Amino acid sequence: MKDVRLTHIGGPTVLIEVHGWRLLVDPTFDAPGRRYAFGWGTSSRKVTGPAVPAAAVLPVDAVLLSHDHHADNLDDAGRALLPRTGAVVTTEAGARRLGGAARGLRPWGTTELTAPGRPTIEVTATPARHGPPLSRPVAGAVVGFALRWDGLDDGVLWISGTPCSSAACARWLTGSTSTPRCCTWAGSASR
Repeated sequence: MKDVRLTHIGGPTVLIEVHGWRLLVDPTFDAPGRRYAFGWGTSSRKVTGPAVPAAAVLPVDAVLLSHDHHADNLDDAGRALLPRTGAVVTTEAGARRLGGAARGLRPWGTTELTAPGRPTIEVTATPARHGPPLSRPVAGAVVGFALRWDGLDDGVLWISGTPCSSAACARWLTGSTSTPRCCTWAGSASR
């Protein structure tokens, strides 16, 4: 995929640079050692810090946030970064919790990122889950993202800070004359 640069910062966090755009996925910049509680007795402990400090990723045009309610995908340092970024695209519930200019999408919902002199990026929320099958009542709603823009000759960039439903996304892409390019950042720097 030419003209696209992906910088893996750590855990679910990746910086996407394309045609002048800087998009940040699931900002996590806390130092290692913290324990994150998820409810019902579940938790993880961050074991590795970010490869790049939060200040070094700025400016950021948009944050693609799979979900805001677990600190392993939006930790304290990542949350503090949000006011200094452009649009935040996340789940509908996440947008209500974050307020401001956050854009909430349900799976298959779409929004556009626009800026003068840059290609418009179409962002489609894709189904995802944060945990094993049947974990949604505990884990809550999450989404992944399919990105498209003019000149993307390779089809779709599919990315998420949490595992996506590849079968559902394959159904969505069915009928496309292009080949999807998928990058799923499901790794985590926590235990």
